[in-house]
Amino acid sequence: MANRKREGLSTIILAAGKGTRMKSDLAKVLHPICGKPILWYVVALAQNLGSEKTVVVTGHQAHMVKNAMKDQDLIYACQAKQLGTAHAVLQAGDALRDFDGDVLILCGDVPLLLPSTIEGLLKNHRANSAAITVMTAILDDPGSYGRVVKNEEGNVLKIVEARDAGAEEKMIKEINTGIYCAENAFLFEAVKKIDNKNIQGEYYLTDIFEIARGENRKTGSFIIVDPSEAMGINTTDDLKTAEKIVSNRSRDKL
Repeated sequence: MANRKREGLSTIILAAGKGTRMKSDLAKVLHPICGKPILWYVVALAQNLGSEKTVVVTGHQAHMVKNAMKDQDLIYACQAKQLGTAHAVLQAGDALRDFDGDVLILCGDVPLLLPSTIEGLLKNHRANSAAITVMTAILDDPGSYGRVVKNEEGNVLKIVEARDAGAEEKMIKEINTGIYCAENAFLFEAVKKIDNKNIQGEYYLTDIFEIARGENRKTGSFIIVDPSEAMGINTTDDLKTAEKIVSNRSRDKL
């Protein structure tokens, strides 16, 4: 077998945001779904997948987040200033310095993903020997989501924010869910190369695809079958929708 078998898995959970659209002082990831914080579901997913190390990147109300998750086996990294997703990932670098394997990047406000879906992402990522793979969804109305631009071989060339997309790019229906799997050694070398020369002045993790392609590395996408699994919780209405889905899943298990 030419390629080294990649089995190790660690996880970075991005949980530093305030969640202003929730219209609450409470950190977004601490809002409850069926009695448990949003973040609890994301941590449970990582544990279910056998994550060797799970690093939670905190920021807003970090002490409250740690207190709410005190019974979990977690490593914490702090993003004191909200400078973008690549900057958030970089904060986990020290914790994963000696780790050899793949890193799953999850969002602390995306609680509905199923283990079988992430297993599909991992299988796809490893089968393609990709440096980085993004989980995507196909939407009839892609709206404000970042568009995934690919070449004919299926390599992801770049992810374009909707506001920066040209007319042709806006017609693309494959969108970025914000969930990734990356080879650890590549990930942290690449995020150091990302700059903040954009309208928001932030370090975007999505820029990593152009870096990978510039190094002739494979980049892939894994299309999720049910886009609702990748729904982020941004409003109280989203919270109610998630409550219904979690309740229905619990009933289905009975």
